[in-house]
Amino acid sequence: MLTAFTAGLLLITFSELGDKTFFIAVILSMKHSRRLVFAGVIAALAAMTILSVVVGQAVSLLPKLYIYYAEVVLFIAFGLKLLYEGMKMLPTSACDTEVVEEAKDAVDKAEKQLAKQKTFWAIILETFVLTFMAEWGDRTQFATIALAAGNNPVGVTTGAILGHSICAAIAVIGGRMLGGKISERTLTLIGGFLFILFGIIAAVEGA
Repeated sequence: MLTAFTAGLLLITFSELGDKTFFIAVILSMKHSRRLVFAGVIAALAAMTILSVVVGQAVSLLPKLYIYYAEVVLFIAFGLKLLYEGMKMLPTSACDTEVVEEAKDAVDKAEKQLAKQKTFWAIILETFVLTFMAEWGDRTQFATIALAAGNNPVGVTTGAILGHSICAAIAVIGGRMLGGKISERTLTLIGGFLFILFGIIAAVEGA
């Protein structure tokens, strides 16, 4: 359980910092109550984590050999992809401007639709939907599914939710100040190494 918790915590924390959901939280926290934005973000990411873990547990019913190879290939493939992307970035590059623009566009569209409904629940719902949709199909979702398929589901769930909470807190509290200082290259490279590391661990443990 401790290994599953650690894997979920590390992978999620380093994968989510500077991600689209991170900047959605940053932008929303500059427009609305930080507490409401944080509540909406955590609710969405917790729901996505639980859903991913449930899918991972369903996948675990497949033959163990298939799960073994799929988990190893998935982690190493994601790791190599991140390392490749990180090596192409400039050493001084900060956050990905394309990701930031996508987050701004998503928030602007939602804000226009809810311009006259800035109630307590409207803000939480807006944050929940934006975060959930941004996280859907993200690499962290697949990583959570893969972890849950071969590890303790409770450990993966708690570790992943804690990792999401850390990133959400950073985004809501100091995201505006840190947004331009986050080294996208460093985070991408660390994430790549972590994915490959857990791919190797999965290969060794499965063998």
